[in-house]
Amino acid sequence: MGVFTNKDFLDHEQVVFCNDPATGLKAIIAIHNTNRGAALGGCRMWPYISERDALQDVLRLSRGMTYKSALAGLGLGGGKSVIIGNPRSDKTEGLLRSMGRFLESLGGRYIAAEDSGTSVADLKVMAEETCHVAGIVEKETEGGGLRSGDPSPSTAYGTFVGLRAAVSQGLGSSDLEGLKVAIQGIGNVGYRLAEHLSQAGAKLWVSDIYEDQVRRAVDQLGATAVTPEEIFGLDVDVFAPCALGGVLNDQTIPALRAKVVAGAANNQLAEERHGLALMKRGILYAPDYAINSGGIIDVCYERTGFDRQRLSRHLEGIHDTISEIFDRSKTELLPTNVVADRMAEERFLSPSPIPSAA
Repeated sequence: MGVFTNKDFLDHEQVVFCNDPATGLKAIIAIHNTNRGAALGGCRMWPYISERDALQDVLRLSRGMTYKSALAGLGLGGGKSVIIGNPRSDKTEGLLRSMGRFLESLGGRYIAAEDSGTSVADLKVMAEETCHVAGIVEKETEGGGLRSGDPSPSTAYGTFVGLRAAVSQGLGSSDLEGLKVAIQGIGNVGYRLAEHLSQAGAKLWVSDIYEDQVRRAVDQLGATAVTPEEIFGLDVDVFAPCALGGVLNDQTIPALRAKVVAGAANNQLAEERHGLALMKRGILYAPDYAINSGGIIDVCYERTGFDRQRLSRHLEGIHDTISEIFDRSKTELLPTNVVADRMAEERFLSPSPIPSAA
């Protein structure tokens, strides 16, 4: 298993392999770019089939975080970490503390937040060993109360804002009443996105590898449950990937009947060329790191002194960012993912750092 020769390694600054036999921890931390500030990105825990799969995932995710923070106008770099294991059976306090010690050893070059398979509670355990975690501070809600530091509500809302922009561009209407949406993955972010869509009058179809999460969406939101295999080929307006990456590929793209792809999952395209494949099929794709940046925006504001109104304005700005990508795509006749990459690279390739929350 090569690292420097891995096609996803590209121009990463640092990759750290973490091993602690005492707790069973096997983890990888990837730091892609720190030109704009410390690398910040989630810590994922997942039962990867192989170490190669884990390495590929963390490399692609960390690169995506660089692009995400730059496109969102944040003074942060890009990084990510993955813990290899089943979050429902392998997670222990000792393992989380061990991960915290590895984070501490990097001296703040990488800051971890919650992600698939980890929670705010898990990050608080890591925080017993390091100060280099984020998304654990309680924040003010619109009603004046407090919510946990979990950034997933902002991720979901930002995705909803971006989805509205995509529907307006791709379907010619800003009205979501009766909109048919297929959501793949109905966890923390996917379920909250489903709530926003349901409140706006959309009709929902959902799938997930965990039956209890599907049942919640069916019982509480009136969604229709489908199998993970069925979710791609449904006759819907929007396909919203909200699970793991690589779901838009040679097998799934031909099956899509939706005219818009707009979801919260990271690294939705299996390969860059799949953005062109979607474009050729007349499917409007909202680039993942542009539409799902609400979480990193939330965490950034936490680290600079939380201001709910400023956060809300920044989240609403995702609509304008997505719209600009679509406009440039039409003008330049390029796939939306290529346009988004160019916009982000204009901001982070310069080695001059800017003021950062980190």
